[in-house]
Amino acid sequence: MKQLKVFLLLLVSLQFVLSSSIEARAESKNRYYYEKQGTAIWEVPVKEKVIAITFDDGPNDEYTPQVLDLLKKYNAKATFFLVGERVAKYPNVALREINEGHEVANHTFSHARLQYLTDEQIRDQLHKTHEAIIAATHVEPVLFRPPFGYYSERSINTVHELGYLTVMWSWHQDTFDWQNPGVYKIVSNVLKDTKKGDIVLFHDHGGDRSQTINALKQILPALQKQGYQFVTVSQLLQLKAGVKLPSF
Repeated sequence: MKQLKVFLLLLVSLQFVLSSSIEARAESKNRYYYEKQGTAIWEVPVKEKVIAITFDDGPNDEYTPQVLDLLKKYNAKATFFLVGERVAKYPNVALREINEGHEVANHTFSHARLQYLTDEQIRDQLHKTHEAIIAATHVEPVLFRPPFGYYSERSINTVHELGYLTVMWSWHQDTFDWQNPGVYKIVSNVLKDTKKGDIVLFHDHGGDRSQTINALKQILPALQKQGYQFVTVSQLLQLKAGVKLPSF
């Protein structure tokens, strides 16, 4: 009986060690692991009072032009994560984004859920979108955002092998505008805890985006009044690297 107790004790101890080891490995693959590895980012802390506002799922022929009009009004630059099939449908809207100094990026061809795709299917989604963006804008995208915010080690590595950086968004800067929570809620989500180097998530497609438009009418001047300037994600990365940007 005494030997059995000793054996059980050793077994429990071994399970604890194994469990701790597995947890440690799991924790090492959180966002900080990928940021340190240089394959994904959630935000880019910088000294300058700048933030990056981003828009997913477009281009949209109705709402994206309204977004662009507002950005122009406040001398704001943004990053648009484009769905390839929509770029093919509205190439002129994508081209306007580039012509007005914004950044365009890859958001898959059909807004696909990466967790259900093979590596080859992920590569195909990105490649088709890559080609559609080049055809419409004559610009080669280097940033990628996964639809629905899904990521895994497999997907991030597959994307990285294609030369893309996976870009998420600041956890406290998800506007949830796709849920149409009300203009006040969208504005509050952004303004309540703005930090230098934040990446803010909006949508310019996927339903009625009038709440997003009306929220931007309040957010842009409010942050500008606080001294914030609006830059692209790539500009954020350049600032982090110590590259001095031209005057805004």
